[in-house]
Amino acid sequence: MFQEKSKNNIGSGWIEVICGSMFSGKTEELIRRLKRAIIARQKVEIFKPVIDTRYDDDQLVSHNDSSIHSTPVQTASQILLYANDYDVVGIDEAQFFDTELTSVCNQLANMGTRVIVAGLDMDYKGQPFGPIPSLLATAEYVTKVHAICIECGELANYSYRMIANDNLVMLGEKDIYEPLCRKHFMEKLKGNFWK
Repeated sequence: MFQEKSKNNIGSGWIEVICGSMFSGKTEELIRRLKRAIIARQKVEIFKPVIDTRYDDDQLVSHNDSSIHSTPVQTASQILLYANDYDVVGIDEAQFFDTELTSVCNQLANMGTRVIVAGLDMDYKGQPFGPIPSLLATAEYVTKVHAICIECGELANYSYRMIANDNLVMLGEKDIYEPLCRKHFMEKLKGNFWK
């Protein structure tokens, strides 16, 4: 379980990872944790990849319209340039960052910063995505969230891409992706000609 910094753990940093499929509430949970840190009068900075402009250029926005100001950055190493002297650093859509993100997060945690990272753990093919696997290995706290399978109502762990496009990165919403359980994901994936 994660916790906000208290007087007993000042100077002690850590990494929290919130992962899961699309529409599982990752960004919503990230925003919730960051707002609690702000209420606790901690210095907070939030980052997102510059390519994520689905809802807003500067705001971090969840699918249910929760939002908080963020700083768009091109690469993971840029986070270190802006993250000086913050108690808490939030990072959304971590799967879109380069593999340097794990090192950046560890550097921040080693300097006493609470680092909260949210991102997809698997791509549209059900394969580990970007820097998330190495972040999961080094994080002190991991929260796996689930969407609901649109086929059967069970927990969904996969983000199924409904259109033919084999680009690894393809921004989209419910018009392009749907959350599925393992059974329905595997059934639909077998029928795809663009695998």
